[in-house]
Amino acid sequence: MKFTLISILIFSQLLFGVQSFSKQAGVKPVLTQKGQQKHWCPICGMNIEMYYKTSHASKLQNGTDRQYCSMHCLAVDMKEYGINTNYIKVVDAHTQKFIDANKAFYVIDSNVKGTMGIVSKFAFASKTDALNFKKKYAGKIVDFQRALKNTQATIKIDLSKQKKTKEKKVYPMGKKIYEVKCNKDIDLSKYLEINELKAAIKYDKLCKPVKEKYLHSLSQYLWDIKRFGDLEAIVGKIELQDGEKCPVCGMFTYKYPKWASQIFYKHDGHEHHHSFDGVKDMMKFYFDPMKWGDYASSSLENISKILVTDYYSQKAIDATKAYFVIGSDVYGPMGDELIPFNKLEDAKVFSMDHKGKKILQFNQIVEKEVYKLDY
Repeated sequence: MKFTLISILIFSQLLFGVQSFSKQAGVKPVLTQKGQQKHWCPICGMNIEMYYKTSHASKLQNGTDRQYCSMHCLAVDMKEYGINTNYIKVVDAHTQKFIDANKAFYVIDSNVKGTMGIVSKFAFASKTDALNFKKKYAGKIVDFQRALKNTQATIKIDLSKQKKTKEKKVYPMGKKIYEVKCNKDIDLSKYLEINELKAAIKYDKLCKPVKEKYLHSLSQYLWDIKRFGDLEAIVGKIELQDGEKCPVCGMFTYKYPKWASQIFYKHDGHEHHHSFDGVKDMMKFYFDPMKWGDYASSSLENISKILVTDYYSQKAIDATKAYFVIGSDVYGPMGDELIPFNKLEDAKVFSMDHKGKKILQFNQIVEKEVYKLDY
């Protein structure tokens, strides 16, 4: 069989072309997040610099900067947080500068492997650059909204594939590293995001030094398996369902069991409840449920019990008998929090250790003070 020079070149491009494109930063990357965790994606923990050319950035409603390794992780975050889609930025895969995602030309479904998803997505400020990329790596050119819809359409498939990979390869490796390299008294409940945990492992020396590849497997194991495994062992904790969302902020409450709280209501012969990702949001709802939607049956007179999570024991306690530290330097999923304790002595110790401003009982909490925590 004879091969022409052109056919050899085409075959070589098909064989090696995908590998010739690197997603890693070729310049000093712009990291938009604050703190030591800025190097990693808050959703999956992937290294931003290694996947810089698919990186996206956004701001939460409270102004917090978020940076992701991919559009996939942006889409996951959008399901939980109120993200302003008019702000979203993306790294131009050619110039490696941040650009407005809404004005970008996206090449999707190219021959280059996707980041966290089965469909690859690369953005360009220039249509000419997008066409050149398409010419070399195939795919089609779309705008941001179409690229996002494609991501949202495949998100369940992507998460399912990721889960299988983690169970087969990532978790076993991470477990081995943990058993050999790490302290066994790591308090995993103190970290709100996987990138915070990853930063602590590396910079606070929770484990012996490991390379980025192994650090990722280790953090995934700790975050997905060990963290929830430890919490599952707690008897008397607040029980959360996977689909439950906080009616105030819309976040999935199961992701933040350390901060969980619940209000139960009895009416018309049955009982229902709402779960929250912290006491602050719970109190906002308690004072004015109708502000957050059609919750006519969730009135003060229908309340049967209120549960909050004791900060130290992680057990469910009666909110009406608890003590709450306000104004400390410990933050919950929504920033400043009212942090609950079953015992006054524990609240006093915590307040001294963490610069708390006040210790309040439930009936001393006023709506005005709750909203001040947002500022």
